[in-house]
Amino acid sequence: MNQSIDISKGKLLLAEPFMLDPHFKRTVIFLCEHQQEGSLGFILNKPLKMQIDRLISDFPEFKAQVFYGGPVATDTIHFIHRAGNLIEDSIQVGKNVYWGGNFEKLKFLISSEVIKPQDIKFFAGYSGWSTGQLNEELHIGSWITAEMDPNYIFSVPYGELWSKVLKVKGNTFSVFAGMPEQLSWN
Repeated sequence: MNQSIDISKGKLLLAEPFMLDPHFKRTVIFLCEHQQEGSLGFILNKPLKMQIDRLISDFPEFKAQVFYGGPVATDTIHFIHRAGNLIEDSIQVGKNVYWGGNFEKLKFLISSEVIKPQDIKFFAGYSGWSTGQLNEELHIGSWITAEMDPNYIFSVPYGELWSKVLKVKGNTFSVFAGMPEQLSWN
């Protein structure tokens, strides 16, 4: 599984197929920040059994599921969206993909039905790495890097995401994509 390590914000990190850590097993992480001081991203394929309008009391009615963003600061809410031109203070992290922004404006746009559930993903917590930690994990093979496509975030069903991204990478990665999650040694 030798791969060149090209990592920057806007890339995807896929857990290597045999990772046992329950926080990250078969996860796809969208990297929103990668700097000398550390890195930050959100797990795209671990839904929680809650909707954002049930989690935040003054949030408008909105049928959008909340995802487990990672084990850091799970008492915080983050969001990735396609409405960077409408939400002030959004940070562009990929082609037509933005992180955060003015939360009051977001609630207004949702209540006005300008932003639909398919335009946004919410996360409780995030995945974070300290200085040099992510690079070290990449060098020992804990993560597979991939190019991000907005469809991975907003269109591909979360249960298929890990396999889908590996298939698109091709070669050996497409073989890993078809491996069952539970291997038995007969």
